[in-house]
Amino acid sequence: MRTRIKFCGLTRPGDVRLAVELGVDALGFVFAAASPRRLAPEQLEGLRQAVPPLVNVVALFMDNPGSEVASAIKALRPTLLQFHGAEDEAFCRGFGLPFIKTVPMGQGADDAALARKRYPSASAFLLDGHGPGQPGGRGERFDWTTVPPLGRPIFLAGGLTPANIGQAIRTVRPYAVDVSSGIESAPGLKDGEKMQQFVDEVRRADRNIAE
Repeated sequence: MRTRIKFCGLTRPGDVRLAVELGVDALGFVFAAASPRRLAPEQLEGLRQAVPPLVNVVALFMDNPGSEVASAIKALRPTLLQFHGAEDEAFCRGFGLPFIKTVPMGQGADDAALARKRYPSASAFLLDGHGPGQPGGRGERFDWTTVPPLGRPIFLAGGLTPANIGQAIRTVRPYAVDVSSGIESAPGLKDGEKMQQFVDEVRRADRNIAE
């Protein structure tokens, strides 16, 4: 199976266009208040126009008020929502779009297997290396051997880079991988060479597994 790729924390149309050229499956745009990659309303139109058809647009939130989520949906027109905070099941599914729920895997995290019971309508779970209540995009890796069966597609995140993504895929066999800081020169500023290297290493890992 081909590992899907999501680039998250995009802030520049040029980075969006390069990601699409590289064959990335999904693009993540951040609205979480604590993130250095949080987008301002005036950035959204240019970013959305840079995304062609058949590429998923993911809007990421962390305990944002419902009104902010609704406004972002109207402006960005995402295909998926991603909730990174303490949002409950009813809140996550209340916007009429499929959603991904992030599960913290760092120090102090609950048993990840509980996510399946708490969020039965989640389309997928994203496992990240931060602890509860902390924002993602911090480049924190967790122990990949602790990934439980969750009965949904798994997005693997947290400290992924071109140097370790092959090992991560071979260990977890995730449905998708999600990278932000691992392909940046600074928060929100993607590095074209790292973007290319990351995609190349994902494809290399897929070929090695298939063989």
